[in-house]
Amino acid sequence: MTPVEVSKAALASADKLIQLALTEDLEDCGDLTSQATVPPNITATVNLVARENGVLSGSVLIERVYAALCALQLVSADSIQVTSCVSDGERVEPGKTIATVVGPVSLLLTGERVVLNFVIHLSGIASLTAEFVRRANGSRAVILDTRKTLPGFRLLHKYAVRCGGGSNHRTGLFDGILIKDNHLAARGCDSVADAVTAARSWLQQQNLNLPVEVEVDTLHQLRDALAQHPEIVLLDNMKPTELQAAVTLREELSPHTLLEASGGVNLDTVGCIAGTGVDRISIGALTHSAPALDLGYDWQW
Repeated sequence: MTPVEVSKAALASADKLIQLALTEDLEDCGDLTSQATVPPNITATVNLVARENGVLSGSVLIERVYAALCALQLVSADSIQVTSCVSDGERVEPGKTIATVVGPVSLLLTGERVVLNFVIHLSGIASLTAEFVRRANGSRAVILDTRKTLPGFRLLHKYAVRCGGGSNHRTGLFDGILIKDNHLAARGCDSVADAVTAARSWLQQQNLNLPVEVEVDTLHQLRDALAQHPEIVLLDNMKPTELQAAVTLREELSPHTLLEASGGVNLDTVGCIAGTGVDRISIGALTHSAPALDLGYDWQW
């Protein structure tokens, strides 16, 4: 498979989070239990192993966690060697070794929970995304994430979604136009078409080339929106019969507009929603409700 690229910005976010995680665990005292019980200068090998089926994400952070820990402990980064056995985006099964880490036992123990917290969380997102993608297979629908992410984790969450075969929606409020019901309410009018026109006019004034997306929750609003041919219309909480009618209306009035279903999407409903002919399905649960993937450290003495 083609490796999933992790951006420099995502890695920069990860480095900040790693520092926070290590500070939470160590403060100014360090790992008291390891200091009290582990003999100095002994080394070991540990394997990061999958306990269940899933899709891996976050293994790119293992080496960064231990590099940050070594810097914090004033130890050479060469003290720990990390060997990856599985790439992010690949499927794993119980017993599969994901990575091997060799180094001083005290450092391996101190970094264990931080490593696992990152990798089980991101792999959980990738695994849930992969299941949504599987259940939408055979349709034209692309599975998308949302902005419902943990503060500071957004770029890593979106990376994990890509590892699971999904695609990313806009990153934040700064890189896309999405006109929602509260924007319409603040304008004091019900015309979706007028809001689309206003957004396009503002983008032209700012010399910005961005798609305009607008949210609707009725077919009446959709018809109004399609009069101005927005690039994307988000169909909020519509039933499958309404989604099918929306696709028919789109083909009639604005064939190049993409339709995105959102709201109430789960593993039981995504196949039916995808079968209506919509182009995109955005799912907040990918990032805010994904269960952790069970992974663990297996020690080799």
